[in-house]
Amino acid sequence: MAGFLILLYGAIFLWPVVPGASNIPGASAYKVKIASQSGLSAISSQLSEQGVATNPLTLQIAARALFVGSKLKPGTYLLAPRASLGNVLLQVARGDRVRESVAIIPGMTIWQLRSLIDGHPALIHQTKGMSSKELLQAIGLSYPGDEGLFYPDTYIFDPDDSDISIYRRASQAMQKQLTSAWEQKDATSPLKNPYELLILGSIVEKETGRSSDRSLVAAVFVNRLKINMPLQTDPTVIYGIGPKFDGNLRKADLRKDSPYNTYMHKGLTPTPIAMPSKESLQAVMHPAKSDAIYFVARGDGSSHFSKTLKEHENAVDQFQRKRNVTTKSNSQ
Repeated sequence: MAGFLILLYGAIFLWPVVPGASNIPGASAYKVKIASQSGLSAISSQLSEQGVATNPLTLQIAARALFVGSKLKPGTYLLAPRASLGNVLLQVARGDRVRESVAIIPGMTIWQLRSLIDGHPALIHQTKGMSSKELLQAIGLSYPGDEGLFYPDTYIFDPDDSDISIYRRASQAMQKQLTSAWEQKDATSPLKNPYELLILGSIVEKETGRSSDRSLVAAVFVNRLKINMPLQTDPTVIYGIGPKFDGNLRKADLRKDSPYNTYMHKGLTPTPIAMPSKESLQAVMHPAKSDAIYFVARGDGSSHFSKTLKEHENAVDQFQRKRNVTTKSNSQ
């Protein structure tokens, strides 16, 4: 019996089954893929089709001898050239596979996100060229648009996964965050539904230069909504201009009528203007206790908040003059 086990484990670990030459141009590893929900027989067939020298009986005997028959995980694996069946099975049982990722950054717009995902080389691109409406239908959502619906986070996936799965996971994560935040809604909040929370959260995200100011920025906009005062925020105007915005917001842009021009139209924009973070959603639900209805950037990432127009105008003079003097000094 001992002799048989020595021969069995020797064959499992000493006999190479992976080809010596890589099947990846310019690499040394040998790439194979195991589909999800595959049993031992299916795994054997898949490995064999991809050039690994094995058959169902041999693989089943080896997997059971190593006690990994129920532990083999799907995914894409980089195998060492001339690796043994035992080494292959242990690697697959550990789940030591290739993983890819895509990061959605807070404040990213939908056109930035779609460009990022459309260009990811490890995804199968099923949504490329889809309209906003078609994308929403594909992931089972019904909204005025697809902006703001995808939660900023890093999403890990297996190579050759569908881009729809990324959109679906990110939208589900955002719905979870919205539900959690909306359950904390205060009776005094001017917001009528979770979508309005998403819209205002996106505006707060784009207007916050320093995280410590986030709840104060939220307070300004909440206070303005309560008194029916225009939000008057540049990021919404910039969003209305779209991807062609060149980084220079002109006075003519502020005077151009658009549903996203919050200088000309009171209330919230028709849709979000970016992907808000959890912190921005929470700030909208829990704004700072402040009567401020104005704020201006200090030039260091932080903002100065004011309760009156006169105080705000003084702050604008102070910080704009300071920036102008600094710019002039730096240019000399």
